[in-house]
Amino acid sequence: MKETIQKDLKNALLSKDEVRVSTLRMLLASVNNKEIEKRTKFSKENPNAKEAELQKNSELQNEEVQQIIAGDVKKHKESIEMFQKGNRQDLVDKEAKELKILEAYLPEQMGEEEVRKLVEEAVATTGAKTGQEMGKVMAALMPKIKGKA
Repeated sequence: MKETIQKDLKNALLSKDEVRVSTLRMLLASVNNKEIEKRTKFSKENPNAKEAELQKNSELQNEEVQQIIAGDVKKHKESIEMFQKGNRQDLVDKEAKELKILEAYLPEQMGEEEVRKLVEEAVATTGAKTGQEMGKVMAALMPKIKGKA
């Protein structure tokens, strides 16, 4: 996923798409910061680790990159709300463009119908009858919908 973003950044630089360039640079900075954080944590836990081992364990999985993107998407949506309240349409437009770029890297979101179906399946498979058993249902459901709903 990171490689895809880097290729897209290169293409944006070549096509002189300033909004895409700045958005992807910010995203890559977030990804790199998370990798550094992960590497630092691993090196503290394993002080005798070799460079290759540090490198391997600091690489982010696609799911982790998607979590970073989802966090950035959430921040942009909140910014859009705040700028709308402040009557700053120029900033709303800028944030909306950046939001659209970021959303392209997230998996397609499930519709309400699909989520309902998965919830019903999870309730049936866990045999949950009361609200107190919601934890069981959520445990069965989350791996299927994480990042998609």
